[in-house]
Amino acid sequence: MAVRLRLQRFGSNKRPFYRVVASDSKKARDGRFLEILGTYDPLLGKVLVDSEKVQKWMDNGALPTETVRSLFKKYSVLEK
Repeated sequence: MAVRLRLQRFGSNKRPFYRVVASDSKKARDGRFLEILGTYDPLLGKVLVDSEKVQKWMDNGALPTETVRSLFKKYSVLEK
């Protein structure tokens, strides 16, 4: 099972809101997930993520998607 850190979309039309989740790469974007790691609000430009959980998943082999990787880099989520 390949685990990916990805965004799961919520919110209404033109008011997006995302959860950052760890999920199986074969599942649908808004489908089943393994754990909620945080949230992302693009309208406010806020990323609230539990960096300990993210680091735990990445240490166990989970790969972030391109979008999640760029968000982590932009908002310096994984700085040590």
